[in-house]
Amino acid sequence: MHESSYRRMQAFRDTYLAARLGERLRVIDIGSQDVNGSYRPLFAQGAWEYVGVDMAAGRNVDIVLRNPYDWQELASRSADVVVSGQAFEHIEYFWISALEIARVLRPGGICCLIVPSAGPEHRYPVDCWRFYPDGLHAMARFAGLEVLQAETDWSGTGGEGGDIWHDSVLVARKPATSWAKMWRQNLLAAAIKRLAQPLALRP
Repeated sequence: MHESSYRRMQAFRDTYLAARLGERLRVIDIGSQDVNGSYRPLFAQGAWEYVGVDMAAGRNVDIVLRNPYDWQELASRSADVVVSGQAFEHIEYFWISALEIARVLRPGGICCLIVPSAGPEHRYPVDCWRFYPDGLHAMARFAGLEVLQAETDWSGTGGEGGDIWHDSVLVARKPATSWAKMWRQNLLAAAIKRLAQPLALRP
C-alpha cells in the first residue's frame, strides 16, 4: 500500500463516516492482505467491526474468498461499508466483483474504491486495468450504485515523489430500492455470475 492511498482512505472515513463512530458499522475490506500496510487502523475503532477479506490467507485476512466473482462467504446485505484499495486493477472481470459489492451492502450502505489511473505494471498475479472517472461512473452504474464522488488525482499531488499512480477514487452508495427492482437486479446479477463461473478458473 502506498502512502497516498492510506491518506485517501482516511479522507473518505473522515468525510463520510466520522459522524457515525458510535454506530455499529460493519466494514468489509476487499483485498485486505497486509502488503506494506493495511486500512485496519482506520476502521477498527469505536463501535465499528472491521473484516479483512482476500483471495489468499495472510496478515490482516479474516475471510478467504474461494471465487472473486461469487462471494459465498459474505451474506447479502451484511455490510454497512465496503472499502478496497489497490485490488480492482488485479481483477480480470472487475465489473462482476462490483455486483458483489452491491449485493453485500445494505440499502444506504456506502463503498470506497481506490484504484490507479497510471503507474508501472505490477502483476499480483495479473495487472489488467487503470481507471478514470468515467470508468468509475460506468462501474457504479452497472452495479446499481449511486455515485457520490468519482475523481482522479491527475496532477500526482498525493506525495511519494510525485505519486506515480495518480489514484482514482470512487465513493458510491447503495440506494434504497423497491422489492420489485431489487428482485430484477438480483436476477440479473445471478445470471451474470453463472456466466462468469468458467472465467474464475484460470488456465
